[in-house]
Amino acid sequence: MKITSDHFAVTPEGDEVQLFSLSNDQGMEVRITNYGGIITAINVPDRDGKLGDVVLGHETLEGYLNRSRYFGALIGRYANRIGHGRFCLHGKTYLLARNNGENHLHGGLNGFDKVVWSAQDISASDVVGLELTYLSKNGEEGYPGNLKATVTYVLTSGNELRIEYFATTDQDTIVNLTNHSYFNLAGSGTVLDHQLTINAEAFTPIDKGLIPTGEIRSVKDTPLDFTAPTAIGARMKNHDEQLCFAGGYDHNFVLLPGDEMFRTAARMYEPTTGRVLKVSTTQPGMQFYSGNFLNGTIAGKGGRVYIKHSGCCFETQHFPDSPNHPNFPSTILKPGEEYRHTTVFKFSVE
Repeated sequence: MKITSDHFAVTPEGDEVQLFSLSNDQGMEVRITNYGGIITAINVPDRDGKLGDVVLGHETLEGYLNRSRYFGALIGRYANRIGHGRFCLHGKTYLLARNNGENHLHGGLNGFDKVVWSAQDISASDVVGLELTYLSKNGEEGYPGNLKATVTYVLTSGNELRIEYFATTDQDTIVNLTNHSYFNLAGSGTVLDHQLTINAEAFTPIDKGLIPTGEIRSVKDTPLDFTAPTAIGARMKNHDEQLCFAGGYDHNFVLLPGDEMFRTAARMYEPTTGRVLKVSTTQPGMQFYSGNFLNGTIAGKGGRVYIKHSGCCFETQHFPDSPNHPNFPSTILKPGEEYRHTTVFKFSVE
């Protein structure tokens, strides 16, 4: 097991960016750049032992600067959407950038996906790891408080990628961190034939602007019922209002409790390669996004054109727009407290 680093690029502002490669003795490799904490590649074996890259992305920094759809990135301060770009905290209204129609998306115009993080090797005897840190200053993108964020990526010998998120603040604020990797276990084509199970009996319905209405609704008898393994594309053409609003799946699922803090969030199986991805998390929700806004205008690694549904995301998180819905789990972080959550992506074959 080892970690290596190489020069990746220099940002337009003159900051050097590194690319780190984490590999284990099973042949799995994860590549991460400290620009945006982006996972640029995950190479895992199929049932025949052949390695393949199972995430979407770019080979150069220029691709992430100009053509990205948050491929592989760390998302913050607030993952997902905040309605009308505003929230109220202790009676004060905070205005955020409206970078998704009239809404705030993924931390704003210059979210955590667009900054250079400080990087440190944290490998131990049985794992390889990378620690990234960033100080988001008071008022950045409209958020209150100086927020110190730390994210660690740890690769184990069991083909697990463990992502741990930490944050502290000197002023009451809101925080919701996630990773936005697009997975395709076949390494090509679309994910429509991937078999998906989501460990949730409810979801948060959205309006036309993709903002939660505040309701928590059962998935039973809806196209959002993935309690049993189902092909992602099996009900994609259903005329259900929720699918029409999003152009597919772009919904937060309310995860069922698990053992102690961890919850099984999802399991995805790709029949032709035998690859399996299992997602576990301490978070209460997971946004399942089926790559609806990919439209064939972006070419990624190897010149592959990313068409609609070329990849899908499992954004473990607190619920979208939580600050504006008191019935949702709180995303408030106070001085003296620590935001701490973990998500594990485990790869295997069958």
